[in-house]
Amino acid sequence: MSEAISEPVIALGRGARSLRRLLREPLGAFGLFLVVAVIGAAVFADLLASADPSRISPRDRFMPPGAEHLLGTDQLGRDLFSRVLHGGRIALTVALGSTGVSLLIGIALGLISGYGPRWLDNVLILLFDAIKSFPTVMLALAFVTLFGPSLTAVVVVVIIINVPGYARIIRTQTIALKNAEFVTAAQSMGASTARILRVHVLPNVIGPILILASMDIPVVIAIEAGMSFLGLGVRPPTPSWGAILNDGFASIRESVWIVVAGGIPIILTTLGFTFLGETLRDVFDPRLKAR
Repeated sequence: MSEAISEPVIALGRGARSLRRLLREPLGAFGLFLVVAVIGAAVFADLLASADPSRISPRDRFMPPGAEHLLGTDQLGRDLFSRVLHGGRIALTVALGSTGVSLLIGIALGLISGYGPRWLDNVLILLFDAIKSFPTVMLALAFVTLFGPSLTAVVVVVIIINVPGYARIIRTQTIALKNAEFVTAAQSMGASTARILRVHVLPNVIGPILILASMDIPVVIAIEAGMSFLGLGVRPPTPSWGAILNDGFASIRESVWIVVAGGIPIILTTLGFTFLGETLRDVFDPRLKAR
C-alpha cells in the first residue's frame, strides 16, 4: 500500500522540480506564458469576446481598432477580435488533436518496426519513405479533390504527414534498446512482447518524442492556416487564422489591420510552443544545452 502511494508522490515531486527548472529559464517561462495565454483565450473566447464572429454588419466594414472593436472589422463588418479568438479554437483543436493521434500511431508503428521481425521493419520503412516523399501541398490537394475542403481533410493530412517522422524516431530508439540487458532479462523470465514494449521499452523512448511533438504543434498550426488561406481548409464563415489572412490579403489596400489580426496570433503561438519545447528539451537533457 505504501509503495502504491509513494509512486504518485515521487512523480509529483519530479514534476514540480521540472516546472521550477523550466520557470528559471527566461525563454521557457515566456513560452509557457504565451502557450497558457493562447489556450486560455481559445477556451474562454465566448467570455472574452461578446460579438458573434460570423455576424455581418456592412455599415461597420473596415473599421480601425477601437473601444468597440479591439482589432477592427473586416470587409464584411465582422469583429476581428472575436474571429481571432474563435479561430484559435480551430487552430488548437487541429494541432493538439492531430498531433496526439499522430503520436499514438507513430509510437505504435515505431515499436512494431523496431522490435518486430526484419521483414516487417523493411515493409514499414518503405511505407514511411513513400509517405514522406509526397509534398504536403500535393497531398492536401489530393484529399481536398477527393473529399472536398473541410476541417477533417486538414486533420487527415497532418496525421499522414507526421506519423512517419514519429515512427522513425521511436523505431531507432527501440532498436537501440532491443538488446539491452534489462530487456534480455525480461525475455528470459518469459515476459510477453506486449509487456516488454509497454513496461521496459516505451518509458525509455517516450520522453524525447513528447518534446518533439510539442515543437511540432506550431508547424501544424501553420499547415492549417496555410490550407485555410488557400481555401483548402475550413469553410466560410467559420473563423480561422488562415481565412482571416486571406481576407486581409484581398483587402490590403483598404485596411492593413486584417492581416495584422490574422498574423499576430500565429506568430505568438509559434514562439510560445517553440520556446517551451526547446526549454523542455534542455531541462530533460542537460547535455544538449551544454553542447
